[in-house]
Amino acid sequence: MDRQRIRHMVIFCLRHERGSREEEKFLEDGQSILTSIPQVEQFEVLRQVSAKNDYDFGFSMEFADQAAYEAYNAHPAHVSFVRDRWETEVTRFLEIDFQGLA
Repeated sequence: MDRQRIRHMVIFCLRHERGSREEEKFLEDGQSILTSIPQVEQFEVLRQVSAKNDYDFGFSMEFADQAAYEAYNAHPAHVSFVRDRWETEVTRFLEIDFQGLA
């Protein structure tokens, strides 16, 4: 990963019952809504499998540079997803942003 690119990851837990249709719908909608934002690259929906933490899911995506990341954060689709879905359906999360060193 080059020094300009940003890998943005959030790991999170949902208020929905594990394996429920609501859980599945949140993950599907997250993918379809967030990948509609032009700056989003390499989007993945992930299930956490390590016994070392107790988060359940992750979204991972990449951006070409800081400007692309900032455009994503301000994009109306991202803002509305956070307001309408994330804030009401996610019980806790951890956000991590990486840039390459080489």
